[in-house]
Amino acid sequence: MQAEPKKSLVGEEYEVEIGSVAHGGHCIARTSEGQVLFVRHALPGERVVARVTEGEEGARFLRADAVSVLVASKDRVEAPCPYAGPGRCGGCDWQHAKPGAQRRFKGEVIAEQLQHLAGLTPEEAGWDGTVMPAEGDKLPAGEVPAWRTRVQYAVDASGRAGLRRHRSHEVQPIDHCMIAAPGVSELGIEKRDWTGMAAIDAIAATGSQDRQVILTPRPGARLPIVELDKPVSVMRVGEKDGGVHRVHGRPFVRERADDRTYRVGNGGFWQIHPKAADTLVRAVMQGLLPRKGDTALDLYCGVGLFAGALADRVGDKGAVLGIESGKRAVEDARHNLADFDRVRIEQGKVEAVLPRTGITEVDLIVLDPPRAGAGRKTVQHLSSLGARRIAYVACDPAALARDLGYFREGGYRVRTLRAFDLFPMTSHVECVAILEPAGKGS
Repeated sequence: MQAEPKKSLVGEEYEVEIGSVAHGGHCIARTSEGQVLFVRHALPGERVVARVTEGEEGARFLRADAVSVLVASKDRVEAPCPYAGPGRCGGCDWQHAKPGAQRRFKGEVIAEQLQHLAGLTPEEAGWDGTVMPAEGDKLPAGEVPAWRTRVQYAVDASGRAGLRRHRSHEVQPIDHCMIAAPGVSELGIEKRDWTGMAAIDAIAATGSQDRQVILTPRPGARLPIVELDKPVSVMRVGEKDGGVHRVHGRPFVRERADDRTYRVGNGGFWQIHPKAADTLVRAVMQGLLPRKGDTALDLYCGVGLFAGALADRVGDKGAVLGIESGKRAVEDARHNLADFDRVRIEQGKVEAVLPRTGITEVDLIVLDPPRAGAGRKTVQHLSSLGARRIAYVACDPAALARDLGYFREGGYRVRTLRAFDLFPMTSHVECVAILEPAGKGS
């Protein structure tokens, strides 16, 4: 006998007390029946009316938006962005919270993940519990830092550029994104007709005046003639191969960090906040303290940001191996680091390439894995190499905490952890953990 479909609760409203902040840009509440609600647009300690956006009877949890605030938190502000709020743009999570409160929430999430997944207190992780704003981002409540140097616009059926709504393919048309960096805003993408396009990626390099747009056409659509408010190179995503191809202008942008210039091609990975690359290099190098003659690994190395910083510091007698899976990123890394004789960049997945290198010992390791983390197998391998120090750069506190647990199994302890608010107004946060062999004194 077929089970009856469970009743959808979408649209149901509950008056609830808001509890703690959770990983993912929402807070936790419970209905009077005890069902868990993940509530966006709310703050801890508030009483709100929450309207369900996803979920059904008997589900482990429901997703909801706070559509009416009955008792407001002292941390609440009027969202500066007109597109922030229930049912609108999903790009920001905390427009309705004071900047200091946003950083506090991120700190609470990091602490909770460390405890839950790694069994570490902040003290055991060598962390003072603070999340540091990037230089220039400490603004009063109601002001928004314009930091996002890469913005992916979606295009609606009428050809208007906008941003996706939360957990949706629907497009919220916008006139201006407040967190977009000035170099992106000055292109004027929101003012143009993009009929036939599915998406437009806009990139404004931090280290140069380079501007780039990457167009993703809808199937069978012709590319428009791109006339924007500033000079810009144009790329397109191929319909058949999904690759990025040059239309006109340079196929790369030039970024700058640690007094070096880096070529980043085809919309490849580079830190989005203009201060992020320098902030992270500084934190990593202060934690590792490289010495002349050291051997080092830079894993998930992208276009070579940390490999370049390491190579500068380990000198002619040192050596650096970078491993990166992206073909174009490897080409860029080799170009960017061509002036270092003892830097080698290998292409492939870290878990496949590293065992093939035959490396059995190394002095220093940097890893900056994707959001899912490095995983147990890779961490076990890294723990066997006897590194004096390891720097783990993480954009996801849960993945970081899981991997720190694996490192502990492999005989490493966290010496220091630092957290940086390099994604203001969103729930994302960047961490740098420095590890050393557990037997080593403080």
